[in-house]
Amino acid sequence: MPDSNVINIAVVGCGYWGPNILRNLAAQKSTNINWICDLQIARAELIATNYSSAKVTNNIGDLLADSSLDAVVIATPVSSHYSIARKFLLAGKHVLVEKPMCTSVEECDELIEIASQKNVVLMVDHTFIYTGGVRKMKDMVAAGELGDIYYFDSVRVNLGLFQHDVNVLWDLAPHDLSIMDYVLQRKPTGVSAHGACHLAGSKIENIAYLTLLFEDDTIAHFHVNWLAPAKIRRILIGGSKKMLLFDDLSPDEKIKVYDKGLVLDNKTDSYQVLSGYRIGDIHVPKLDTREALSLEMEHFVDCIRTNKHPESDGDSGRRVVATLEAAQKSLARNGELIPL
Repeated sequence: MPDSNVINIAVVGCGYWGPNILRNLAAQKSTNINWICDLQIARAELIATNYSSAKVTNNIGDLLADSSLDAVVIATPVSSHYSIARKFLLAGKHVLVEKPMCTSVEECDELIEIASQKNVVLMVDHTFIYTGGVRKMKDMVAAGELGDIYYFDSVRVNLGLFQHDVNVLWDLAPHDLSIMDYVLQRKPTGVSAHGACHLAGSKIENIAYLTLLFEDDTIAHFHVNWLAPAKIRRILIGGSKKMLLFDDLSPDEKIKVYDKGLVLDNKTDSYQVLSGYRIGDIHVPKLDTREALSLEMEHFVDCIRTNKHPESDGDSGRRVVATLEAAQKSLARNGELIPL
């Protein structure tokens, strides 16, 4: 007799990210890798040698026909997310889909509605919000340790990997947009974007700059680039009390909190502003070092078991896609500010 407490999960897509998902899913208690699906059947068969219970196919119809299947993780190209996720949600399966959730807000809305009607979990693979560093940033901002937030500045650049179906904006920016959405807990009001393509015969932008505006004086800026000589993953958050640097590539000091800033003394004459620098200590907080993807898969399984609402739910995925969609319009209009 099969164990009714075991959650049977399939993974669709075994490219760059799929094997990492499989490894972390297999480590979860009372879960079973039921299917491994990839268009390249040889690749799926090779990966399946590490998972004895997994059946292999290149046809998602085999998964949909399996009544014992409880959930699916989708790690396929962005253009296929909506169509694949929709089929599994309609079949009453729990779904975790890689970022970005879809290619349009309209597609996101439909998936959210189906998940609600079917009472199943819809979760988006915003892996970075499960890292110790990003969670620490959120806690500090929520507690007011940085004061009023002035800016959120992000750099995510490297040499390659070039994508064939999306530009650098849709490839790299979802990471930092999801981090900003999670940490700041506020919605931007407008986005402006500039980008360029430097590859002959291609219309896919390989470098882009995004600026997001908010109702107050907070501003956010994102630099994404496939043509950088070095890999950089940094976020700066500036506040009225303290400033923070998050360096994801630092081996042991991913977050540094600077107790420094500029003190402004506005005089009666608006043209005379006296300023001074406040210089204090640098604090390196202790972080949870558990693997983010492991915590994310644990959270997905827990949400399935307890009907809990995911932290990276469909609505968070929709907010990221809404920003990307507006940024794409701005790119086409030479940086025009697009309301959100």
